[in-house]
Amino acid sequence: MSNINNINKQIAELLGSKGKVKIIYTLVRSGQLNITRIVKDTGLHHRLVEQHLKDLKRLGLVEEQRIGRLRLFSLRYDNPKTALIIELLKSLEDLS
Repeated sequence: MSNINNINKQIAELLGSKGKVKIIYTLVRSGQLNITRIVKDTGLHHRLVEQHLKDLKRLGLVEEQRIGRLRLFSLRYDNPKTALIIELLKSLEDLS
């Protein structure tokens, strides 16, 4: 039962935040991006994007790659939860 509660908590955490959904949608469309580009594409504040990316990394949905001082973020397609979220976003997009 605690595993189900944990999953429900993660889903609520993700879907309870329009900012996180915007970031995931942006990464689905554009692939690997740096924070500045994510800020520009989502219209969110830099600090908020950093916090959301930290949360998404903790949930295992986003990974960070460092090249020198450059930090690039992309979705973790090896995580089954990522595939489910992408399918959900696509189906919601088809409905609108």
